[in-house]
Amino acid sequence: MARIGIDARKVRDFGIGVYVSNLIHGLARLEAEQEAGANEYVLFVRPEDRDFAVDLPANFRCVVERSPVYSLREIGMMTWRISRSRLDLYHATHYVLPAVVPCPTVVTIHDIIHLLYPGFLPSRVASLYAQRMFRHSVGRADRIIAVSQNTSSDVLDYFEVPAEKIQVVYNGVEDRFRDLLSAKDLAARLEEVGVRQPYLLFVGNPKPHKNLDRVIKAYARARSRAGFDAPLVCVGARPGSDFKLERRARHLGVGDHVQLVGHVPAGALPALYQGASLFLYPTLYEGFGLPVVEAMASRTPVITSNTSSLNEIASGYAELVNPLEVEEIATAIELCMKDRDHARRLADRAASRAAGFQWQTTAESTLAIYRDALGETGYIERRHAPEHP
Repeated sequence: MARIGIDARKVRDFGIGVYVSNLIHGLARLEAEQEAGANEYVLFVRPEDRDFAVDLPANFRCVVERSPVYSLREIGMMTWRISRSRLDLYHATHYVLPAVVPCPTVVTIHDIIHLLYPGFLPSRVASLYAQRMFRHSVGRADRIIAVSQNTSSDVLDYFEVPAEKIQVVYNGVEDRFRDLLSAKDLAARLEEVGVRQPYLLFVGNPKPHKNLDRVIKAYARARSRAGFDAPLVCVGARPGSDFKLERRARHLGVGDHVQLVGHVPAGALPALYQGASLFLYPTLYEGFGLPVVEAMASRTPVITSNTSSLNEIASGYAELVNPLEVEEIATAIELCMKDRDHARRLADRAASRAAGFQWQTTAESTLAIYRDALGETGYIERRHAPEHP
C-alpha cells in the first residue's frame, strides 16, 4: 500500500483536464477491484474543485492548493504540500515539477510545444519559465509518461535523458463519444447550442498552432468549388479573437457561413461531433490530438495533419494533409463533401481505430508505472523500515 499524490489542479481544463479526470476515475475503478491493500491517493486541487473526490472511494481525498498553475509560487508551495502529505510517490500530470520532491516522481509530458514554438507563448519570461521547468522535470523525474511516440521522440531529441526512463501511454476516449444518439436526441442537443445540420466542425481554441485561419481559407475555397452550403462551425473559447476571424471570413465571402459558437458545455460535444458532416483539425502540432480521436470515435470523417502525433494516431483512418498548404486542405474538404461514400468509409475506419484508445488502459498502464517506480527505488521499504537501536 502506497500513498500517491496526483496534481489535479488543471482538472477543469480541456486536454490536460480530460486526461487528469479520466486517469483518476480509472485508477479508482482499478483500486476498487483490489481485495486488500488498495493505495491511498492525495489529489491536489484548486479551491473550486475541493469536492472533486466526492464520488470517488474513501481512499481518494482532496487537498486544496491555491497557488496559480505555471507560477513561481507554486514551485515552493507544492513542495510544502507534498512534504506535509508524506507521499510515497508524486505524479505531476503536466510538465511542472516542484523545486524539491522528497519521494519518487512520475511526470506526464503531453507535448513540448512551448519549446519547439516559443513564439506561441505570451512573453519571453513565459518562454524562459517553460524551458527551465521542462529541464528540471525531465531530469528529476524517476519515470516520464509520454502520451504518444511523437512526444517521446521529441523529449529524447530535446533532452539528454535515458530512453528507458520514458514510457508511452496513449490517452483514451470516453464512451459517451462512442454511444450514438438517436436522430431526435441529436437534433435537440444541437439546437441547445444553436447549431443545425449539415455543417463542418472545428474544435479548439484559436492559438496559433491550431491553424484556424488556414482552415477558414480552405473552407472558403472548397465551398466555392464544390458548391455545398454547409457552414463551418467553430467550437472553443476565443476571447478577443472573434473579430479577426469574422473579418477573415467576411473578406473571403463566407462571413454568413462561419459560425463561431465559442465555449460549449462538455455534454454537448458528443452531439456536435456526431452531427458533423466532416471534422477539420489540420493543426501545426499536437502531442496527442484528443479532438481527432473523439471525432473518430463518433464515426465522423476527419481531415487532419500529416505531422507530429496526428500522423501517428490517424494515418490510414483520416485524410492527412500538409497543414501549411491551404490548397491541400481545401482539396481534401472538397473530396469528402462531394464523395459521401468515401467519407462514410473513412468514418468506419476511424471508428475501428478509436476503439483501441481506452481510458481504463491508460489507468492500468499508469498504475504499473507507479509500481515500477516504487519498486525500483525501494522508497516504501526504506521509509517504513524499522529504525536500528
